[in-house]
Amino acid sequence: MAGNTVLIDTSLCTACRGCQVACKSWNELPAEKTVFGGSYENPPAFTPTTWTRVVFREADGQGVRWYFGKQQCMHCRDAVCVNMCPVQAAHRTALGTVDIDTGKCIGCGICQTYCPFQVPKVDKAAGKSRKCRLCFDRITNGLLPACVQACPSGALSFGSREEILARARERAGRLKQQGYPQAQVYGEKEMGGLHIIYVLTARPSQYGLPEEPKVSVSASVVAELLRPFQSLVAASAVFQWAEGAGRGKRTYS
Repeated sequence: MAGNTVLIDTSLCTACRGCQVACKSWNELPAEKTVFGGSYENPPAFTPTTWTRVVFREADGQGVRWYFGKQQCMHCRDAVCVNMCPVQAAHRTALGTVDIDTGKCIGCGICQTYCPFQVPKVDKAAGKSRKCRLCFDRITNGLLPACVQACPSGALSFGSREEILARARERAGRLKQQGYPQAQVYGEKEMGGLHIIYVLTARPSQYGLPEEPKVSVSASVVAELLRPFQSLVAASAVFQWAEGAGRGKRTYS
């Protein structure tokens, strides 16, 4: 069976951005113009055409120290985008990863609004939400995700979730012995468990990750309201989209 989980060992990441380039190349995503904003992070955020990025976090203390880490869609086992999508465009694949069916997506932006990791982004020109697909086309054909294939330092690896978690726990334990008392595994339980597992050498917030990612109260309320009327909401949203397209522009809610 194909793997479905990526391990990101931040202790081995050199911030070369090879994963960013590989993601752009394989998915044929165009480059974007950026400006210097005082940080080495580039690009500074996810966009409809930037699905992978590397964070550069500088920490003062006993000398300056850098914290590097790859970020992408976490492919949550209890994914807010899947639970809230009114047209069921966001869905779990046969491998448990999360994908967006652009044929169904109406660009409503609910996934963008409520994702605790702020990953999906709506391409307003196309009226579609886009994000990392964990190279579903590659992994179902026995290939590694493009980012993992390109990583020169061994910071990224790929396998079944059980295999990756065992490797992550062993690595975190070894790092603690090597002088990293805050070394930990991130993604084992967060959001019901993630298909992107981290080995961190410091607290998650040091890498720009939420310490305890959770569904907001408003998201929970909206999800409960949508559930019994999902078909009606979907029909209404599609009608709104079609009406906007008929006037020569799309509308977004």
